[in-house]
Amino acid sequence: MGMGTSTVKVTFTLDEATIKRIETASQRLALPKSQVVREAVQDYYERLGKMSEQERKRMLRIFDEVIPKIPARPLNELRRELKEIRLARRLGGRATIATRQK
Repeated sequence: MGMGTSTVKVTFTLDEATIKRIETASQRLALPKSQVVREAVQDYYERLGKMSEQERKRMLRIFDEVIPKIPARPLNELRRELKEIRLARRLGGRATIATRQK
């Protein structure tokens, strides 16, 4: 631990597999179990930002793939459909696509 770092005793309930991993890491690294947990939490915390960046890039890739596949539609057709949807909401239903005029 760094200088001036205070510690707080906490109680966590962990499954047996996690306890075994902490004990094994403690033995292999010759570190106290509390140090193993501190370092594991620090590593996980640092990866949070990277994971969100990876997720952002994944979403942008999906966006770039999906947007070009959306067919361009004439504005008047889009307006007509929106008007139909609004009217259907007020009336409690909407005609099926098969009966809608093209």
